[in-house]
Amino acid sequence: MARLPLEDNFTDVIAKAQTGLRITDEQLATRAEISMEDLLAVKSGHLLDAVIRRIARHLKLGTNALEALAHKRFYPTAPIFSRGLTLYNTPHGEQTVNNYLIWDARSRFAAVFDTGTNAEALIDTIHAEHLDVRHIFITHTHEDHIAALPALAAACPRAEVWSSELEPVNHPGAKTFKENAHFHVGDELAIKTIFTTGHSPGLTTFFVTGLSWPVAIVGDALFSSSIGGSAEHYAEQLRNDNDKIFTLPRNTVIAPGHGPMTTLALEKLHNPFFARQ
Repeated sequence: MARLPLEDNFTDVIAKAQTGLRITDEQLATRAEISMEDLLAVKSGHLLDAVIRRIARHLKLGTNALEALAHKRFYPTAPIFSRGLTLYNTPHGEQTVNNYLIWDARSRFAAVFDTGTNAEALIDTIHAEHLDVRHIFITHTHEDHIAALPALAAACPRAEVWSSELEPVNHPGAKTFKENAHFHVGDELAIKTIFTTGHSPGLTTFFVTGLSWPVAIVGDALFSSSIGGSAEHYAEQLRNDNDKIFTLPRNTVIAPGHGPMTTLALEKLHNPFFARQ
């Protein structure tokens, strides 16, 4: 697979923070003591470092992290899983969306997280690896994450479809879980549900242990160098990310709904929404 681009550039991060904090351009220019001309130049992609840093401070973003993102100095390097976890990336309009397959090597039991917009490659892997998919977990019900659910469910008749009780998926026979529900895939893999709402009413992070590294499958709660946008529930999303994702073990691999996989340690340093500098 070709290297996935970051989901957001620095202007997207500025826009998400500004929208979430409900700060107008006029207010931001005044508070940051910059001209409207410079503000609009940065928001259109011009690399005015001093202005970017002033904007970052007044949007509660990490200044160094935002500047590095603007200059494309950072790209995450996540561990490679030789077996047991696979990322699928499918088109959605001009963008793409990720979904994931995990499996227990001994029992061949498997679970899928979201479906993307086309499940053909995923289904090919299931057949090639002789996997028995027992669970299809939904992080949230936005169309790009569940578009291929009917096709995937038909190909995996033994799989139960699960989503949050706060955001049930519209699929025949689908079940819902509460926060801190626990599931097992074979003898080795364990999954814990963590509600990381904000971007959507029931957005769920699935914390998976038993693979080479712990993995948090986060949907749109967190991207490398960004987060899922929320005009109405921005503070809730930040709080849940901070309290429930960034408190996971430091070596946790982050498997987002868009963009490349990353690690918790890298995002603590390089994600403008959470970096301290």
